[in-house]
Amino acid sequence: MSCFESDKSSLENDEGCCGGAAASQLSNCALAMLEKEGNDSVLSPTESTPTSLQGGAPLQGYDVEFDPPLESKYECPICLMALRAAVQTPCGHRFCRSCIEKSIRDTGQRCPVDNEVLREDQLFPDNFAKREILSLTVRCTNIGCTDKMELRRLDGHVTKCEFATVPCPLCQDAVWKSQLEMHQSQHCQRRPVSCPDCVESFVYEDSKIHESLCPFANVVCQYCGMELIRDQLESHYDTDCPKAPIACTFSTFGCREMMQRNDLAQHMQEFTQMHMRCMAEYLHRHSLTGYTQPPPSEDRGAAAAEPGAQAGASSSGAPCQCCGELQTMRETTQQLEGRLVRQDHQLRELSIQAGLVAELRRKVTSLEENLKELEAKQCQGVYVWPLEGFSGYLRTQAAGQPVVVHSPGFYTGRPGYKLCLRLHLQTPSAQRCSNYISLFVHTMQGEFDGQLSWPFQGTIRLAVLDQGPEGQHHVEVMETKPDLQAFQRPTIQRNPKGFGYVTFLHLMELQQRGFVHDDTLLVRCEVTPRFDTALRREGAAVQPRGPEASL
Repeated sequence: MSCFESDKSSLENDEGCCGGAAASQLSNCALAMLEKEGNDSVLSPTESTPTSLQGGAPLQGYDVEFDPPLESKYECPICLMALRAAVQTPCGHRFCRSCIEKSIRDTGQRCPVDNEVLREDQLFPDNFAKREILSLTVRCTNIGCTDKMELRRLDGHVTKCEFATVPCPLCQDAVWKSQLEMHQSQHCQRRPVSCPDCVESFVYEDSKIHESLCPFANVVCQYCGMELIRDQLESHYDTDCPKAPIACTFSTFGCREMMQRNDLAQHMQEFTQMHMRCMAEYLHRHSLTGYTQPPPSEDRGAAAAEPGAQAGASSSGAPCQCCGELQTMRETTQQLEGRLVRQDHQLRELSIQAGLVAELRRKVTSLEENLKELEAKQCQGVYVWPLEGFSGYLRTQAAGQPVVVHSPGFYTGRPGYKLCLRLHLQTPSAQRCSNYISLFVHTMQGEFDGQLSWPFQGTIRLAVLDQGPEGQHHVEVMETKPDLQAFQRPTIQRNPKGFGYVTFLHLMELQQRGFVHDDTLLVRCEVTPRFDTALRREGAAVQPRGPEASL
């Protein structure tokens, strides 16, 4: 029996040898089975002494994912995992060897399942269960790997699996073995890199710090947006940047204005009078406090007899020179004051002329408004509204910004109602009406409102004109509804309520026909007022669109 145990130790190192008492309890059938196991040449890598046991901790069952799931008969009642180094008790229960031995030592010599008396020397290896468990199919334990294999081959696969994780030698993060090289060269935060500008070496996680300090890095001037290297930035601010804030040239004389460098010339031209006044005051102050006449000497003869007479003579000549400079400064001050007086006269003349120009502009604006009002009265209910620069409206609408345009006012006759059109380009995100042209009619306060009957009643024909050779205009006809606020007499310049179509024309149709020509869209409105509600004017070829007209 001892010879058999020695042969069997090559199959499972952590089982040890069975005692003689246990061997004596084995039946002939069990002995034959053990001999067959001893002759089995297929060894499982998982049955060798695992790495986790090298630290001295007891090894529990196999904590792996079985496919299909593990049957309960192969589950250790103590660790609830697949049996590792399965042993069987005389009472017929199976356990992992390390689990049951630890249980016997810690809780007493009892079976954990039925509480029968159990000693370590009564345990015997269950090689049949071990062989069955090692033949079960399991999934690879590495995240991302979908391979399946027998449990006996799991350890060999894991060591070679491309999804096996190893610590990065630079940052110590766990990465897949197959991607370690790419991680070290592209993703590792501790990988060595060099600055493309100054060629200094550092680790990647310090890149931001280096970029903020590198003297040769490209930076952008915060004022003018010019790109240059960091070493040139300070001199650029001091001498070259056209938008850098600088002080006025006359700051020494008291001007406290700050401006952009390219605005300095304009400032010097506009504030010449103020600068002259500041400089005159500065010179006047220094002429009063900067020079004083020394008192005359009481005994000039005694002073001439002394050895320092020549020095005294030179000092007595100094007041004459100071008086000359003072006289020059006074003349300069008088000249500057004269220039200030002349500039004051010029400014008064310019202010008078500016007032005249403003008055002329007001008159021209009034005449233009009167002319527009006269043109509006000549419409006789038919108005063609040209929307120039329509491509700009389309770009604004495509950017998701709303486009609302009002037409000039027009009259339905003389006397007649005053109306205007409102065109709205719906944004692509608008619900139920995205990318549509909406067209509405608004009533306005007019010259003849007191002579007309309210609310406004009649037929309105709206059209977007096809400027191509086919001339297939898009026309809609609607009847007014007197009970709506949109047709009541307006109390302000333009009635805030309008009446028309939210989905008048889709923008895609503009490209299919010649609605836009020379970047201009033409909208036509024909209004036929009805002063007597009993009379109804029959519509022409185009029938009213009906209930779709809305506020």
